[in-house]
Amino acid sequence: MDSRAIIAELPRLRRYARAMLGDRAAADDLVQDTLERAWSRFAQWRAGSDLRAWLFGIMHNLRVDQLRRGSLPTHSLDDDANEVPTRATQSDRLEVIDLESALRQLPDDQREVLLLVGLEEMSYAEIAAALGIPIGTVMSRLSRGRERLRQIMEGRQSGANLRVVR
Repeated sequence: MDSRAIIAELPRLRRYARAMLGDRAAADDLVQDTLERAWSRFAQWRAGSDLRAWLFGIMHNLRVDQLRRGSLPTHSLDDDANEVPTRATQSDRLEVIDLESALRQLPDDQREVLLLVGLEEMSYAEIAAALGIPIGTVMSRLSRGRERLRQIMEGRQSGANLRVVR
């Protein structure tokens, strides 16, 4: 593995981290931590294996560690940090905001899989390797995540489909 192979994965790592965290600075920190860990654990990478899945696995594990530790909420003082990229029409911006809000309402495990499939276009096998879970779990989380996202975007409440039986 050479540095060019890792550098080629940077845009994907940054895109996924930004979509996952919603904060540019925190996402860049996570990518930096991922690269630092990858370089320090270079001997653990198996030649011929999927570098992208390995890097995403490192990023996932770092994010899990961050969530376990917890942190104080911080707010960027940079004026550009809170701007959402907009397209030509107002309705597009509102849809992006709605989607971002809906994604934030999903459980982390479902949001991770949805973003890796939809944003990073990773295969189920790559996601399973990156997150360290079985492929069936990937498919299950994706299915539940898509359904929950659909319900949120349509404004429906998700309730258990239970009936009272007498």
